[in-house]
Amino acid sequence: MKLAGINVYNIDVPSVLQYKLASATVTHLQSTVVELITDSGLVGFGETCPAGPVYQPQHMLGARAALQEIGPSLIGLDPRNIGQLNRAMNAALNGSRYAKAAIDIAGWDIAGKAYNRRVCDLIGGATGDTIPTYYSVTTASPDEMAREARERQQEGYARVQLKIGGRDVEEDIETLHKVKEAIKPGLRVAADANRSLTSRDAMFLSHRCRDISMVIEQPCNTVEEIAAVRHQLCHPVYMDELAEDVNSVIRAVSGGLVDGFGLKLTRLGGISALQIARDICEARSLPHTCDDSWGGDIIAAACVHVGATVAPSRFEGSWIAAHYIGRHFDEQNPVRIQGGRIGVPTGPGLGVTPDRNQLGSPIMSFG
Repeated sequence: MKLAGINVYNIDVPSVLQYKLASATVTHLQSTVVELITDSGLVGFGETCPAGPVYQPQHMLGARAALQEIGPSLIGLDPRNIGQLNRAMNAALNGSRYAKAAIDIAGWDIAGKAYNRRVCDLIGGATGDTIPTYYSVTTASPDEMAREARERQQEGYARVQLKIGGRDVEEDIETLHKVKEAIKPGLRVAADANRSLTSRDAMFLSHRCRDISMVIEQPCNTVEEIAAVRHQLCHPVYMDELAEDVNSVIRAVSGGLVDGFGLKLTRLGGISALQIARDICEARSLPHTCDDSWGGDIIAAACVHVGATVAPSRFEGSWIAAHYIGRHFDEQNPVRIQGGRIGVPTGPGLGVTPDRNQLGSPIMSFG
């Protein structure tokens, strides 16, 4: 089996709800979908969808420029040999893991279809038919965020992520205390600053909230800032945006910088890199998520497949953007949230196939 062609598509993914965090407000994004076409007739789909140009260095136009550079060098390769596929991408272009992730995901989709197995079956096996997700409560007034957290707990979510930062730290402290008062025991809470707190405010917030059971996710902008305050905080620290590749995960774990991770599929480089990070966390008994910053059913399915292989005791869930996008690429086999959980796709490969009418015409093709 060889790659005979590659198509790249644009899909608009407007947000039906405002998604506000410290550094940006998401209202409309464009997702980049990659189709790998083999000479045997099998096709696989991948996706990358950065959450705007300021949340991280990744951005939509950068992904497409990288795919333009990478695509021609992959024609003729066997996409089932995913290690070789990734080496070929690295030989063609340095960096741009988030663009390469779309190719990697599509390669796993083809491999699953070729062997008539789900992706999760190829990378360790699913622990069950569903996995937990968590709800991200975006920045709003303290009362509104407390109400949202309470309602999501009532819906069945076992974990909420509260967006903090980008405003006076006193308002964040008030929010966290009001959420504590609004929810029942048992709901896990993550206060996610998305790199926006100074080391001073991170310590201030943690000490003022020392009686609240929670983790602080990505409090500061740099590894050095986190290292400086790590042992002065009252709460466990998770790394998210700074977990940029497998090497950064290794450095954080070996340096004892964090107590867990928010692992992002496309930021790390795709399913191949995410499963390596998963195994590192398993070796050190570190909890983590398996999700991404945005995207449609293809990204959602890939996150769920990897998440399904994580030991439940260490798994913090897979966040997907379905609640915000309001529609599915695959209406026949959508990746849905029900009662705070997501069903693991049952078809071979990723188990989702985007509607050709939504894909439209390719914006670039190779082969």
